[in-house]
Formats: sequence, structure tokens, C-alpha cells
Amino acid sequence: MSVIEKAPAKINLGLDIIGKRSDGFHELSMIMASVDLSDYVTVSELDQDDIIVESNSCKLPLNNRNDVYQAAVLLKQKFGISKGVHIVLDKKIPICAGLGGGSSDAAAVLRALNTLWQLNLSWDELIEIGFEIGSDVPYCLKGGYAFITGKGEIVESLETNFSAWLVLVKPDFGISTRTVFAEINPGTIKRVDITSLKQAVLANSYDDILRFMGNSLEDISIARRPEIQKIKDRMLNSGADAALMTGSGPTVFAVCRNERCAERIVNAMRGFCKEVYKVRIL
Repeated sequence: MSVIEKAPAKINLGLDIIGKRSDGFHELSMIMASVDLSDYVTVSELDQDDIIVESNSCKLPLNNRNDVYQAAVLLKQKFGISKGVHIVLDKKIPICAGLGGGSSDAAAVLRALNTLWQLNLSWDELIEIGFEIGSDVPYCLKGGYAFITGKGEIVESLETNFSAWLVLVKPDFGISTRTVFAEINPGTIKRVDITSLKQAVLANSYDDILRFMGNSLEDISIARRPEIQKIKDRMLNSGADAALMTGSGPTVFAVCRNERCAERIVNAMRGFCKEVYKVRIL
């Protein structure tokens, strides 16, 4: 028996760093949304007690350094599963891009194994397990629009009909999330009004969403890689209504009211970067 799960990419419409917690983690406040750029994960049961990961991407580790491998190990250990599993990753989401591809893949494996092994885990139980893998995994288990707080483990789904065309541009370098967070100075970091952004999303207000979008990590990543600012500027000069880095970068997304605008930005960016994607918010 096999289970196939879709693993959508995510963007941060808003990312605010509130401060550092006593446990060493940062207190987060974020608005995330899923987009229609997705990996596909196929999970099949094996008779032998082994975990085998395959992928169409040569850039991925296929061992315990991969989040999907860790997801399978966690469930096997927690529930004493003696059977093995074969995981095939069909990668479409750029790697090390700030788009949550690895977290979404891990979440897809947790959902698939919950079905395959008939574990009957609740969303809260899956979220608790997912957080052991990474702070974006709890969100990726459900996806959609969500308000995320705490260390990433508190996820509130948002009911909204808001949609827009986006253009995602991934430059040909990656950025380490861990090292970006190490540079955060809570006293000087740019703050984002997540409360107002949340209200704008719930009200389906395009103009207010653009007004309150922001990313506290953007200045840190741009200081390291000024190319990110150049991408933003080119998008805005090509007619984007807004442009913002997602996560810790380096991917930047342009927001467009209509597809014609998005096509214009795609054409402007294709000679500038190799990885350019026109997508919709799901």
C-alpha cells in the first residue's frame, strides 16, 4: 500500500521577532500562506525494518540529515513500528529557499504514515511530533492561511478568501536560518505589526495586507546578500504591488493584483535569476 501526499511551499506574509525566550528560542509572530508550488511525497510500507529515501533532486541528503527521514524515525520509535518505509520525494520547491520545502515534506510524511500505519493521531499530537523536527513543520501539517506564535508550535488557521498572483524568485545561493537567527538583536530589529496584518487577511483587504506585510529578518539577510534588495527593486520597478523576502531568505516574492502584472514580472526576472515561478496563494 502507498500513500501520496502533496507538500505545498509556504510564504511569510508577515514575520515578527518579539524577543528571545528564557529557553533560548525566539518568540515568533507570523502570518503564513500556502502557494501552489508543491513537492509530492509517496510513502510505501516495507516488510524489512528499514527507511529508504529517494528523490529526483541530487541536492538532497537521503539519510538522517533529511527531515523526511527524521519524521519516519520519530514515528517508528514513538509507536514501536517494526516495519520499514520507502519514501519518494518528487521535488519542485527550491532547496534552502525560505519556502519551507523540507518542513512541508516532513509534514507530508507524518500525515502519510499516520494513515499508512493507522496511528489515528490527532492534529495536536501530530503538531507536537512535528515540532521535534522543525519549527515550521506544525504549520505545514495543515497549511493554508495561519497565524503562528510561540516557537512555531502554536498554529491558528485563518478563514479568508484572499488570493493574489505571486512571482517567486530564488537567487542561486542559500542562507542558513540558524546563522540569521544568531544575528538577531531584539533591541534594534525591524518590527512588523502582525495584529493589523492578521485583521487585514481576515477582512480580505488587498491594500491593507500590502500595507502591513513585513519581515523582521529581511534586513539581516540583505546585509549579507545585497542581491536580495536588487531582486526586490527590480520587481517593484516592473510593476509589482509589493515585494518581500520570505522566511530567512533568500527567496523574494512579488504580489500582483492580476495575472498580466505577474507575467510582466516573470519576464523581467527571468534574465536576472534562473529560478522564477508564477504561483497563486492557495
